[in-house]
Amino acid sequence: MAKKLAFDRILFTTVMALVGLGITMVYSASALAGMPQGLTLNPFLLKQCIAAAVGLLGMLLAMHFDYRLLQRRGLIYSLLGGVVVLLVIALLGPTVRGTNRWIDLGPVSIQPSELAKLVLVPYLAYLIVRMKDESRQLQLLLPAGVVTTVLAWLVFMGRDLGSALMLGSIAGLMLFIAGLPWLYLGVIGLTLVPAVASSILLVPYRWSRLVAFLEPERFRLTSGFQPFQSLVAVGSGGVFGLGLGGGFQKLYFLPDANSDFVFAILAEELGLLGAVGVLMLFGVLLWRGIRAGSRAPDPFGRYLAWGITCTLVLQALIHISVSVVILPTTGITLPFLSYGGSSLVVTMVASGVLLNVSQHG
Repeated sequence: MAKKLAFDRILFTTVMALVGLGITMVYSASALAGMPQGLTLNPFLLKQCIAAAVGLLGMLLAMHFDYRLLQRRGLIYSLLGGVVVLLVIALLGPTVRGTNRWIDLGPVSIQPSELAKLVLVPYLAYLIVRMKDESRQLQLLLPAGVVTTVLAWLVFMGRDLGSALMLGSIAGLMLFIAGLPWLYLGVIGLTLVPAVASSILLVPYRWSRLVAFLEPERFRLTSGFQPFQSLVAVGSGGVFGLGLGGGFQKLYFLPDANSDFVFAILAEELGLLGAVGVLMLFGVLLWRGIRAGSRAPDPFGRYLAWGITCTLVLQALIHISVSVVILPTTGITLPFLSYGGSSLVVTMVASGVLLNVSQHG
């Protein structure tokens, strides 16, 4: 009799807890969103619930889709080609809020950079397994570097430096986990410093963000408005918070409170205890993701699970660091919790793949 595959229930429960908390915080952080239009139903909440339903369906399908099919060359290159096409379409499309991140499909918009993160991980896992011999480590750098550079460049051209750097960080982490020497990664990092520095120094709003990050209180009425108000929100929460729905910074004080700074609103309303609780949930996600990869029956599953886990946890750490002004404002969302249909659906599908790997341990 065939053995019945059982997914990691602790990991599944953690993901669903994060999704539920995210819906709650999106509702609270955007409570006034429908008032100017005289709406009785919060449109942000409605869209997030729909995205959660679609994401749950995608996660369940991913849990029952054999992850080993992702290492088929035809499939992985088709997915990469599709993402590149979507990134080009977004780049050539209309500018929204000064960027070209989205493809507008009427009631629905797609952010291809989120799909790029989802596809890059299995591609790199495929390359690592294919070139696992130590004598081919340098050969691994060329295709991994070219694909990562193309994806990051297209995202960067859409005026999304944060997501572009995120793609580079994902690639660096996965290559490091695969055993690529520090020397190679260090040299690559040094060669990218001038490009990143020039992209900040030559673009006024990015430079002002960096200056405001260094002195948020000094520039609290101009370029430092967001980080300063985020600090106010986090500091106002204290240990127990102001209560769910009782925060003040979401009342048009902190821009993008339901997406780029949702953690700050959570800390304001749920306090230090709520903030630590979120960190613990991502800690459990890290633990179970590493465990799933360690128990995977094949190298591809191992690197796939570790890559997805690193991506989710790293993105969460970046978002939280921005909220407490450890890092400059990047626009990186908090996985599962921030408002955004593309982000939530992609994150839940990635979690489904991770749960798929855990079934085969």
